[in-house]
Amino acid sequence: MHLWRTPRPATSSARPPARIGGALLAAVLLLVPACSSEGPATSVGSPAEAVLAALPRSTPRALAPYYGQKLAWHGCGVPGFQCATMKAPLDYAKPAEGDVRLAVARKRATGKGKPLGSLLVNPGGPGGSAIGYLQQYAAIGYPAEVRARYDMVAVDPRGVARSEPVTCLDGRKMDAYAQTDTTPDDRAETGALVDAYRKFAEGCGAHSPRLLRHVSTVESARDMDLLRAALGDAKLTYVGASYGTLLGATYAGLFPQRAGRLVLDGAMDPALPARRLNLDQTAGFETAFRSFAKDCVRHRDCPLGKQASEVGPHLKAFFRKLDAHPIPTGDIDGRKLGEALATTGVIAAMYDQGAWEQLRGALASAMKSHDGAGLLALSDSYYEREAGGRYSNLMSANAAVNCLDLPAAFATPDQVRKDLPAFEKASPVFGEGLAWASLGCAYWPVRPTGEPHRIEARGAAPIVVVGTTRDPATPYRWARSLSRQLSSARLLTYESDGHTAYGRGSACIDSAIDAYLLHGTPPPAGKRCSRS
Repeated sequence: MHLWRTPRPATSSARPPARIGGALLAAVLLLVPACSSEGPATSVGSPAEAVLAALPRSTPRALAPYYGQKLAWHGCGVPGFQCATMKAPLDYAKPAEGDVRLAVARKRATGKGKPLGSLLVNPGGPGGSAIGYLQQYAAIGYPAEVRARYDMVAVDPRGVARSEPVTCLDGRKMDAYAQTDTTPDDRAETGALVDAYRKFAEGCGAHSPRLLRHVSTVESARDMDLLRAALGDAKLTYVGASYGTLLGATYAGLFPQRAGRLVLDGAMDPALPARRLNLDQTAGFETAFRSFAKDCVRHRDCPLGKQASEVGPHLKAFFRKLDAHPIPTGDIDGRKLGEALATTGVIAAMYDQGAWEQLRGALASAMKSHDGAGLLALSDSYYEREAGGRYSNLMSANAAVNCLDLPAAFATPDQVRKDLPAFEKASPVFGEGLAWASLGCAYWPVRPTGEPHRIEARGAAPIVVVGTTRDPATPYRWARSLSRQLSSARLLTYESDGHTAYGRGSACIDSAIDAYLLHGTPPPAGKRCSRS
């Protein structure tokens, strides 16, 4: 599966940017009509009616207890952080049918100055833990003045990490799944790949039947509005990266009058169908790989040739060798490095140019010494596999959300074969594997509830959309498209490599976003920045 978030390189100590990308399962949305008529209720008696009085007239009475809930904060084992549990209806159309419990964490504002309320963060995925991102980076790595004025807050979306996680396969079965050949050479290998997709989908249906129909982006965006109310904020302030931009844009479309200062970094385009999203991302990885190739040949340790034009063919040839003869990795579970794991390892390093040195070393060890440990470590970081063989639920949640949000890119292997030339043209190195990876949702046990849809969010305050020109996972064209859809968007462009822009080394980008978050001043139209 492919994610819209950036995997953290296995040995990197750098900030993990927003996660996305992987074996691409496209995530877009179904917009329900925005509730933007803010007229008050006519009578206020019970507490539930008091809550309803502050909501649009179209808000069902059954939602009042959810909007009126108070969070019981408590320590959660990480110094400086508080945690709580929030309830949301499993099915917003039928609130009486039960709840889903969502994990929330926060770190209170730490400095002087007038408090600005809560700043909700999401790192993307879908499937990335927002709480993990908050605790490991955002609450310590965001600019000090932002942390001083805002309570930093995160909620793991429904089905993710601490919020009633969707589960599909155990660790051993996930190992087998991750090693499945995604460039089948014949009918037998095609059948094995289809069987792997079927078993993954069946596992999700067997282990998470209650939740699987209710993990859409729309539902998670509505959950964010419940959290906004529980935090006591009149409007939502939010920084979403990668898939988190889809969550933020969806929120703005649903609740434009409650959208405050929204930063959408590494933007997705909600108007595209799954096939186009996957094809665009395939081209994005090719763009990133060409930048890597140019950088690689500048170094004496580049194992892929002396000229940039040689790098792609040499890597493709290496993948073919691994397809026939996997190499040792020293893994205690006996895993060898085949084409699938090696490709994932290379893709993982495309998200952040800071990982390119690590990738060169891993490739050199694999190609010259037949030691696949370095590429396996990169692949494991992408899948969030721990040393003991345990996986986070990242891939399970990723598939659950993506396959619910959009109809499948392809319905049959024959459709994939027919489209292989387009994918291989988009990326000679990665195209074949990414085309076959787009087949996974064809076997999903739950019908999709979403479809491609433009988001305009008319009436929303200015929204900052950020795009990086050589972003591998969320191509720059998506940021341009989203900024044209949103009626109040300001596009902020980062001329650089890597996935997402905020906190990645550009003082120009960071100062523009900080000014918006702290003072409500969006960047001027057409502002462009470079790494500095």
